[in-house]
Amino acid sequence: MLRLLIASSLLLLSVSVVAETIDAPMVKAGDSWVYKVTVERGPQGWAQHNEDFSVAHADASTIFVSVKQSGSQQAPTEELAGADWSRSRDINGKQQVVSRPFAFPLEVGKKWELKYTEANPNPKHLSETLQTGYTVVGWEDVEVPAGKFKALKIEAEGNWTAVVAPMNQASAQAVNTTGGSAALVQTNRVTPHTVSGRTYRAFWYVPSVKRLVKSVEESYSSNGIRSERFTYELVSDKVSS
Repeated sequence: MLRLLIASSLLLLSVSVVAETIDAPMVKAGDSWVYKVTVERGPQGWAQHNEDFSVAHADASTIFVSVKQSGSQQAPTEELAGADWSRSRDINGKQQVVSRPFAFPLEVGKKWELKYTEANPNPKHLSETLQTGYTVVGWEDVEVPAGKFKALKIEAEGNWTAVVAPMNQASAQAVNTTGGSAALVQTNRVTPHTVSGRTYRAFWYVPSVKRLVKSVEESYSSNGIRSERFTYELVSDKVSS
């Protein structure tokens, strides 16, 4: 009988852990975080710096954040995030969510998707479409400069597609002549065509910190080569209870 009671208790405990949900944080003005930021861009190498994040105002739907590089004398930039730390920007004249690392309440196994298309995002592309699928993977231990944490990991696998704008592309080739050598310049017309690649994101969220303690964001070109990688790691935080 005792063994049966113990087994039942363990089963209930296991179910409660699996079914645990994490609600949106109660972010307040004055909450702040410092992150070590590592930027890697292909053959250009990498660079590191610290960034300070501070909440100036927060309500039920938005979080107003001040961001600046640690030690910089320049004025901080101002960012507006959703209450779930999502980011939006103007796309084709309409505010649209472009990043949603958390969809509260969070629980292991939860999934959500994000997709948007932007017309004429830059001179090289007629349009760009990004589709990302998010999954709450589970709890795991993570170590960052601020210490060791038990964090809820969210992964995001994505694909991007772009329509290349028509353009003239010049190429130079050295040729030998009777008088020496000369450069032969050829101009080719690039017609619109589609290119694609993929993205990968990972976020480690800690409820007591009210924000991620680590994130990794990678982009891959159409040939499968990683073009850039951004890593954020928590250095310190000051958050209200």
